[in-house]
Amino acid sequence: ECPMRFFSDLVPRHILAVSILALMAACGGGGSGSSPAPPDQGGGGAPPPPVTPDFSEVDAAFQSFIDDSLVFDGISYVVVDAGGTLHTGTFGDHTEDTVVMLASTSKVPAVMTLMALEEDPASTFSMSQPIGDVLPFNGVYADRTPAQLVSNTSGIPGLRQLGLYGPHLCQFSFEEAIDFETCGQILLSVPLPDSHDAGSIFDYGGSQWQLAGGTAAVSANATWNQLVDQYLATPCELEVFTFGNMWENLFLWDGTPDSLLGQSNPNIEGGAITNLADYAKLLQVHLNGGYCGKTQILSEAALTEMRADRGGVVAEDPVPYGMGWWIDTDNSGVYDDPGAFGSVSFLDVERGFGGYVAIDDYTRIDADAPARLVRRDIIPLLQSAFDAVAE
Repeated sequence: ECPMRFFSDLVPRHILAVSILALMAACGGGGSGSSPAPPDQGGGGAPPPPVTPDFSEVDAAFQSFIDDSLVFDGISYVVVDAGGTLHTGTFGDHTEDTVVMLASTSKVPAVMTLMALEEDPASTFSMSQPIGDVLPFNGVYADRTPAQLVSNTSGIPGLRQLGLYGPHLCQFSFEEAIDFETCGQILLSVPLPDSHDAGSIFDYGGSQWQLAGGTAAVSANATWNQLVDQYLATPCELEVFTFGNMWENLFLWDGTPDSLLGQSNPNIEGGAITNLADYAKLLQVHLNGGYCGKTQILSEAALTEMRADRGGVVAEDPVPYGMGWWIDTDNSGVYDDPGAFGSVSFLDVERGFGGYVAIDDYTRIDADAPARLVRRDIIPLLQSAFDAVAE
């Protein structure tokens, strides 16, 4: 019996509606260019001591944001380069150990997991293979590929059509009666209104991301979180990073990993939790040629592929977007991944730095303010700080 038969009884609709509407708000910016190679460890003689950028103006901008905000009680951020963490700042009630729900800032790590699975010599998973070739069931969207799914170009309606998702809402449930793979079968086989041909339109978020994760899990005969652990958490020695699914009732999250629900039906596009240190390690991978410590978890080619514009080259509603990264066409080399609660990660691959900003207010009041701050003020301040050191 289809678990969706139970779904309307299990999920308080007003709670679900409020929670998953938060998914719809994140929208982005990002850039072009290629990551620098890992720093040369050789050479003769003692290297000169590194000159660290001055982050005082960036700290001041975050402090002013918190001082002036009537909504946010805390904000924190971390800046990395190819060599590691350069600076961490915490403001208000945040500490370096604050754990937050990422919403769509989960997307880049989700794509990293998929790309790492594809590059595993023991895996047959391919980002360019139709998912119907992998899944043990057929459906109307079987001709879509994971690369199309996570570039929002699959033609499957995104979050703008959330009100018409019907049985597709299984992807937002933490109820144990909702099975990850069974929900994937529903997403594949139940057509949504206003569907388009693959590769014809940019339509952000939703079922396409869940299908990508489900296909990877089936291909590897593993759960999604087992893949995340294998390809990200273990080699990068992450402390708390994992995926769950709190969208049915965000208020059950109390800020501790133990309160995370839905790990058996994780939400791929927006279900991850992290602390500052974990996300810093993931960002560093994008700047050092794909390494966590001495383990290469992604090739430079995979990282470049994540930043290649796929969303901006479709015929309908084109938006510059790679796979997980929004592309900032006004700020060369800059990419970001904002979430609906206010968290945002970003890269400047030309200057070789990345950053992550944490927010733990889930009311969705003024939730786009942190991303606005980052794009308008924080990234330019960081660019000036790095440029000053380079001179």
